[in-house]
Parts: sequence; C-alpha cells; structure tokens
Amino acid sequence: MLAPLSRRAALLLPLIALPLLTAGCQRGVIDNELAAELAYLGLDRAIDRMIDLGFDGFNAANSANIPTQYGNGDEIGDMEVGGQVDQGASANKGMRLEVTLSNYSDGPVQDTAIYYTGGPGNADFMLKGLPDADFDGTFNGVYTMDGDLAGTVELNLQIAGQTADTGDGTIARVPGTITVVGTATSDYGVFDVNVSL
Repeated sequence: MLAPLSRRAALLLPLIALPLLTAGCQRGVIDNELAAELAYLGLDRAIDRMIDLGFDGFNAANSANIPTQYGNGDEIGDMEVGGQVDQGASANKGMRLEVTLSNYSDGPVQDTAIYYTGGPGNADFMLKGLPDADFDGTFNGVYTMDGDLAGTVELNLQIAGQTADTGDGTIARVPGTITVVGTATSDYGVFDVNVSL
C-alpha cells in the first residue's frame, strides 16, 4: 500500500532537492572546504615569483618606475610585475608593485588544475636598513579562476621577510625568511593563509 501523499512528498523532497542544491552551489568540479584552500595554494608559488620579480625590478630601476618584469608559470601563462620604488640614498625605501596574471598556472595542486587571470594585484612594501633589510607589507588582489575551480579568489595578505646584499651591488630576498599570512576568499569560502617561503 502506498504511503499517504503528504508522507510520500516528505520522503521524496530531500531526494529531489539534493541535486538542485548541489547544482546551485557548485562553481567548478570541487565545492568544499578543500577547494577554498586549493584556490590559494594554486597561487603559492606565484607569491614567491612576484617577490623575486619585484626585487629584479627594484635592482634594475634607475628612476622611480620599476622596469616591467615578466615571468612564466611553471606550467603555462604569464606574470607581469611593474610599479615604483623610492629613489635616493636612504637605507629605508618603499616599493609598490602591480601584479597581473594571464592564464597562469604552476601546475596542478593535489590533482586540481587551476588557471588564474586578472589583476593587477597591488603589493606595498617597506624596506628598512638596506641592503640587509627587514621588509614587510601587504598584497591585495582579485583573480579569476578557470579549470577545475571556477570563480574568483581575493587575496588579502601580509608579507614579511629579510633582504641581503648579493655581493654584486644588488639585493635579493633571503629564502626561508618570508612569511605570508592573511586570507584568500573565494566562492568556496575563506582560507586562512599562514606559510613560509
């Protein structure tokens, strides 16, 4: 014997609603807490690359404008870094960067392919005590994701570390001293960033 209509409807409603809710939430292949983390991790190497290109531009600058620096993703795509740096003989200088990505990827993260486009994101650093300086600042940017994750990711990061004289009159960041903390906010949620480079 069939259950009463109201009871049958109550039993069927979750089965009907589940696919609709899932389809409504899903932006890429993955839609869960892990996806919020992957949205940042796909850019982790890019933050590293941005810092290196920023210092390349810092060293090449002979005016307030940093010559635009270009880098390739480990897998595909491009990064473009330009900006300004304070001039003069002071041991304390500010460096402001603009970071644009085009179909950028450093390869799959945990078997998840993500490609980033957009910007420019903006970094604002203060270097104190050059050439062997402490530096700290912020990086904020919004990038569009494509591939296994879709939508946007917004970075609000604080970055700190140290620089050293390379011996040829230029400066470089000291590997292992860089800390990156903050948030990466995407359609999948907010991931709390806390990494060392």
